[in-house]
Amino acid sequence: MPTATPTPKAVLHQRFGAKARYTVEEVREAVGGCPGLAPQTRSVYRCALELPGLSVATPGTFVRKKDAEQAAAQIALDKLGIQPTANIPTTPEEAWDELIARISGFFIDESFLSSTHPLVGHLSVTLRRTGDLIGRLPLSAIAACDVKANTLCKVIDPKAEFDPLLVLSLMYNAAKQSPGVSVSDSNFWIQSQKPYSPEGVDLALKRWSCTSDPVEVEAILVPHVLEDELKIVRINLRDNEHYMSYVAEKLTASDSSHVLVSRTIGKASSEIRLYFAAPSVHSVSDISKNVLGCHGDGDINCQVNKRASYISGQTIYGDALLANIGYTRRDSELHSEDVNLCTYYRILLGKLPDGNCKMSRDAILAAELPSAYSRFSWKGLSPRDLLCSFCRNQRLSEPLFAFSRVSCDMLTSAVSSEERGAPAKSVENQYTDDVINKESPDIFKCEVKICSRKQEILLEYSAADTWSKESDAIQNSALKVLIWFNNYFKQLNTKTDKLYLSKCTDGFKIHPKRFLQEFAMCLSVYGNTGCNDSGMCSLVGPFTVDTPKKQLESTATLTHIEGPDSGVFPSHGSLTCISYTASLVMKDKAKIYLLESHNEFEFEIGTGAVSNQLESCVTQLSVNQAACFIAELPPRDLILAAASEFSHELSNVSRESCSLEFSVKVLQVTEPLEDRMEKALFSPPLSKQRVEFAVQHINELHATTLVDFGCGSGSLLDSLLEHPTTLEKLVGVDISRKGLTRAAKSLHQKLSKKLLVQTTVPTAVLYDGSITDFDSRLYGFDIGTCLEVIEHMEEDQASLFGNVVLSSFRPTVLIVSTPNYEYNPILQRSAMPNKDDEADENAGPCKFRNHDHKFEWTRAQFQCWAADLAVKHNYSVEFCGVGGSGEEPGYASQIAVFRRTAGDMEEMCLNKDQDQPYELLWEWPNASIPV
Repeated sequence: MPTATPTPKAVLHQRFGAKARYTVEEVREAVGGCPGLAPQTRSVYRCALELPGLSVATPGTFVRKKDAEQAAAQIALDKLGIQPTANIPTTPEEAWDELIARISGFFIDESFLSSTHPLVGHLSVTLRRTGDLIGRLPLSAIAACDVKANTLCKVIDPKAEFDPLLVLSLMYNAAKQSPGVSVSDSNFWIQSQKPYSPEGVDLALKRWSCTSDPVEVEAILVPHVLEDELKIVRINLRDNEHYMSYVAEKLTASDSSHVLVSRTIGKASSEIRLYFAAPSVHSVSDISKNVLGCHGDGDINCQVNKRASYISGQTIYGDALLANIGYTRRDSELHSEDVNLCTYYRILLGKLPDGNCKMSRDAILAAELPSAYSRFSWKGLSPRDLLCSFCRNQRLSEPLFAFSRVSCDMLTSAVSSEERGAPAKSVENQYTDDVINKESPDIFKCEVKICSRKQEILLEYSAADTWSKESDAIQNSALKVLIWFNNYFKQLNTKTDKLYLSKCTDGFKIHPKRFLQEFAMCLSVYGNTGCNDSGMCSLVGPFTVDTPKKQLESTATLTHIEGPDSGVFPSHGSLTCISYTASLVMKDKAKIYLLESHNEFEFEIGTGAVSNQLESCVTQLSVNQAACFIAELPPRDLILAAASEFSHELSNVSRESCSLEFSVKVLQVTEPLEDRMEKALFSPPLSKQRVEFAVQHINELHATTLVDFGCGSGSLLDSLLEHPTTLEKLVGVDISRKGLTRAAKSLHQKLSKKLLVQTTVPTAVLYDGSITDFDSRLYGFDIGTCLEVIEHMEEDQASLFGNVVLSSFRPTVLIVSTPNYEYNPILQRSAMPNKDDEADENAGPCKFRNHDHKFEWTRAQFQCWAADLAVKHNYSVEFCGVGGSGEEPGYASQIAVFRRTAGDMEEMCLNKDQDQPYELLWEWPNASIPV
């Protein structure tokens, strides 16, 4: 089995442990900008490394911290003359011989006693004994301490990676052939055949000190019966006795030589392991045969502990003890830390697709796996790192990312119907040499493969999307795979009778037989983690990889709202910073447990980066406002993972007797990237230019009535009140009740002020409803507007809106604006580079301006769509825009102005009772502000 060469940092860690100190410095570096914009910079890093007797620093800078640290480590290795090589035999025969020699070397070479190897810590305790017990070790101590011995066992028999019992059997048989080593015929003891010299003993005792005072350590007993609850046990480490003796007592094993040890669980620096008792056998040497014969009907120790096996990735038998005790290269005495229920449930959470996303943000109750990736707003571990971590925790191979370059010339259309959402009959390439570099820069696609440890493919994903940067292709594809796994794990909570896994869906190809075999242990225990309090599921049906858009309306009822309305609200795409606390409150208010808190927590609205109810709360508040709300109680495992020191106490609390209360304050709102780019490039900003365009047509038409389709938070209606117009009635329609509530507050405030200085003010009405539904109250208005809205709809819905508004609402003039996709490369090159990204003048077609956009059209596509509608409904249409000069590649925001043909105003037969689906939310005058 080939073994990967360790990284420079890993090699130094093995040699120096915590004595290797890295200091990373962040500096700002200038990058190429755009004329007329402020100088642009990005964050880069340099690293200094301190070792005993050696200091090094990187001569240059790196865009990633970890690259700077690895570079510093490599410089140190070069100066020390250390070559990181695997040095692992490739054949079972070679590995067997080396295992024999390695075990022998631990006991016959007394210079080993002066090393920092953790096994010397075990030996130092036994060297304080008297008589035959001097230097006698449990064989499993070698399995626990020596990585190379374990690796050799895996070369001899690959199944040893997943079976500690098989490792013990291989080491026992190797030890019997090791020169200078004595092993027991009836137990799993191992010791040197010759006594150690006094000098050797002194070397070991000087390096490893004994436990000075008795220490009590908490551990978790994981019963092998799934229905049995976890138990907290306390291990008393006393005097100079070997700690595995106390573990043996808790497991009711005959002695510490019968205690088996799993690999470390969780972080590599952790000593958290599972301890379990070896099964009782008649002959120690053929223990593996006894294991193979165990089917759970005989000795209780032969019954597989599914929970323990799942979290360790190894086969664990009987009851197991999860403890953080052991010797490490970093310490000079026995290392020990408490393991509580919180620790266990965090380990379990780390095996879920979204678990490390939550924990990397230290927001188990608040954070969710986002549905979209952006270099500018992503927080925590990157999607690629999250997917790699998930695969490691599931004991899979590292995910394989294969990106391919696709030349723009090779695409049938850079904005094809499939990829850009354009009408099929308008598919054509509108890119010119002014938009795309003449050398036809490459764009990237990425494929992802998830394989088992045997390199068998379990899942394949081939992205349909293309990206202008290799890193974007990788990160977005990794996120898609994570979302697929997340949906898979969530559906495990549905009870059904038959197991089924769709082979192909949404760019994914699944190999069901291999996949289900690899996740068999997960399937067997998942229903017992406490998720949704449901039992184990036995079916996984076909499902889409795309996370459906969450309905945030009225999902959080706010109480104790504090602070004045600043008028600055979080909106879709805005980067929002909040402070919050999440507390478990007993219904009688007798006790309140603080589970989670953040003084500053930043996320992007609309990406699903936080829980549904938390985002609902935040979007109802303005900057510097605070409020509370009662959230839906999350699954028990999440509560205990967040509970920290309260985990034991809360494990006995009934869900019916408590509630989860959030207290939230909005600290800062940063406009969406699209708005920031527009403001940086255009003066006045595009939003103001669109308002001025509308005002011009209002006054030219002498319009008295206006309806804004998709009014959102009322920015257009609000702005129109600041301009002198002929309007007498303003109407806004939107499907977002939150947006309409903000619009009502803003309009109410402005109209109240206008009433103080003039006698008449326009009538204003806000309706809650879909702009694809006809409402007779809005028939025949002078002017209708739909500014930067249709791109947020699916393409067929945008066409439906066009047909409904021109055939049924029949305004005299309709103004529709939408982004010009051909202008995006200019915005892309002008955007502030991310600290992990570089400005690329030769980048290919960029993605949409906002991840919520379902499509963005070129001029030809938009004009085709509008012209078809105009002909169909007896309107004329003309095209113009705002932002830019109008020369190639056109305006940043393209506009279609539809005009109803003169004399074509047929009276419609309106049924006022049936044709009024909209709900009246607010009306001026005599209106109260909706809550």
